[in-house]
Amino acid sequence: MLDAIQLATFQAVIEEGGFEAAARALHVTPSAVSQRIKALEQAVGQVLVRRTRPCEATEAGQALVRLAGQVALLEREALDAARGAPAGGGRTRMAVVVNADSLHTWFLPALAAVPPALALSFDLHQDDQDHTADLLRAGTAMAAVTAQHVAVQGCRAEKLGVMRYLAVAAPGAFEDFATSPMIVLNRKDRLQHRFLAAQTHRRPDPPIHYVPAAAAFVDAIRLGLGWGMVPERLARDDIAAGRVRELAPGRHLDVPLYWQYWRMESVMLTALTEAVKAAAAEALRPA
Repeated sequence: MLDAIQLATFQAVIEEGGFEAAARALHVTPSAVSQRIKALEQAVGQVLVRRTRPCEATEAGQALVRLAGQVALLEREALDAARGAPAGGGRTRMAVVVNADSLHTWFLPALAAVPPALALSFDLHQDDQDHTADLLRAGTAMAAVTAQHVAVQGCRAEKLGVMRYLAVAAPGAFEDFATSPMIVLNRKDRLQHRFLAAQTHRRPDPPIHYVPAAAAFVDAIRLGLGWGMVPERLARDDIAAGRVRELAPGRHLDVPLYWQYWRMESVMLTALTEAVKAAAAEALRPA
């Protein structure tokens, strides 16, 4: 039988990124945190925490991170049900990982639509849509907007819709976009490379500007630094206003998106899922 306090301490170490930060969050000493983690590792018979900066769960520890989060969520909901109302003043933290374009265009309204009475505090993580499910596997996020349709073990996967991208550039810039500078969000972002390879049928190797924020990414294109793939919803407005032009009219790149979340019966997780699916239905193309 796992000790509930040790399990919660382990979760805090992973979520906060270290022993001292976990101690501050739990209002105990770093020594107490260290002793609890050592006792939990001895009980399990495995090293659970990589003592890096930030601390990370080992492969053996990932399942326990998810278990700790599920226990905390179910405990909170059980207490609320027993009292007939949310626990006084307390809030439930929900870690969610989202790709940058979804976060920039349609995801925040989904969070705003979650009933305030549930008293949720969202801990949003951003990653490329091809990598967002990694935090689900690590147990540190309970839900993700992802391009991966195969459900992570212990999770459900539901279709959200398709995010369509258009290749755009500043007016009058980059007639030959195959060799022109390209705006890329980060080194995980392969949308521009995928589109360029499909159009030229060769391995692309253009000059690249890395701009690691969705709003700044679009600004860089408007300013003529390079071309890039922009969500259709944003691109159409900019094209109509003359701020950018479409480089390959009639051609686009479609990215199917899915909502993956922990497979558990939770009022709060269900409410979040319903809000996300409703917002996606309005903002994305049908799957």
